[in-house]
Amino acid sequence: MNVNIHESWKEQLQKEFQKTYFQELTEFVKSEYKNHKVYPRPAYILNAFEFSPFDTTKVIIIGQDPYHGEGQAHGLCFSVNRDVKIPPSLRNIYKEIHDDVGTTIPTHGNLEHWAKQGVLMLNATLTVRAHTPGSHQNKGWETFTDAVIQTLSDQKENLVFLLWGAYAQKKGAIIDTSKHLVLESAHPSPFAAHRGFFGNRHFSKTNQYLKEKGLPEIYW
Repeated sequence: MNVNIHESWKEQLQKEFQKTYFQELTEFVKSEYKNHKVYPRPAYILNAFEFSPFDTTKVIIIGQDPYHGEGQAHGLCFSVNRDVKIPPSLRNIYKEIHDDVGTTIPTHGNLEHWAKQGVLMLNATLTVRAHTPGSHQNKGWETFTDAVIQTLSDQKENLVFLLWGAYAQKKGAIIDTSKHLVLESAHPSPFAAHRGFFGNRHFSKTNQYLKEKGLPEIYW
């Protein structure tokens, strides 16, 4: 099973890859791909780390599960391939960005241009069985992505973490808020967006913080 991950992340996570839980997780994932339809395709599992090298990561968005529909997931939370209909949560994200910073709403849902600017779009669970949300939860992925968040928090400074919804906020409890900016709000899903996601102005707040720290702003 071939996966892509930037060398800088390989170096940071080398010890994690050698741990027993990760070996067991790897065997589980291999078995799932062999016996079931699983998303994203293997080469895309660690796509977030391939697009956003450790050294240049400056904003982290924490999601939960990959999309479980045909052709949607490609390793970046909330993002879909260009030829796929924009999901409702991402439509709401685009609406908030437009209202916040005035950016034109895109006609596609591919967020690779964010990743290439240093936005790590990290799902808590990195694989999922087709049409079965949550099917790969509690198999080890959460332990791995907790380690990623801990590594970022410990090893870097002046990061911005965007935590939308209770799940992301609980997962972000390990972040050192004395040296990073943590922005929290409701989730952008249609069920929750009107309870505090709309109007959170997280995108302008992120850029203001980056500007204050002498870092390049994100073109949302």
